[in-house]
Amino acid sequence: MTSTLASAWIGSPSDLLMGALAGLVFGFLLQKGGVTKFSVIVDQLRLKDFTVMKVMMTAIVVGSIGIYGMQAVGVEFSMHIKGAAIAGVGLGGVIFGVGMALLGYCPGTAFAALGDGSRHALFGVLGMFVGAGVYAEVYPWFNAHVLPRWDLGKVTLASEAGVSPWIIILPLALVTAGIFFWMERARQARQPSA
Repeated sequence: MTSTLASAWIGSPSDLLMGALAGLVFGFLLQKGGVTKFSVIVDQLRLKDFTVMKVMMTAIVVGSIGIYGMQAVGVEFSMHIKGAAIAGVGLGGVIFGVGMALLGYCPGTAFAALGDGSRHALFGVLGMFVGAGVYAEVYPWFNAHVLPRWDLGKVTLASEAGVSPWIIILPLALVTAGIFFWMERARQARQPSA
């Protein structure tokens, strides 16, 4: 019975191995993308370095195309869409943003920076564990009083608009490519010519 509970809570060894491998690849890519550096995160918040935005926008576009592309060719899987609890997401976003501005890392980049040898990221990682514990303690109240406010349920932009997801994804991809092109032109214009 105990081992059944443990495996249900922790997962099977193969699930743990796949999670560890995915985490290592994710951390490696974050490090190679340059977003494990404190200065890159802070300069994104100061609107001086858009590396983080480029990484996030690329992930959104590639992930969207990949997910809906697989569905289009008949790959069956469940999407596990999270509920759009506007009050909870808004409050969480404020807390997340303040924490990111103070620390200079988000959760993923803090763990990757720790793996990259950044000792000051350790305080952020410890803070995340403390914050998770505090949230677990206040969750019953939060769930009763905050999360139900402006809860739209499990929706997507496409489902709410009543259109194909591709009507959202294709313009998003084009706008993202245009923003990247504009940012690169602006970066080149700021650099002195040799």
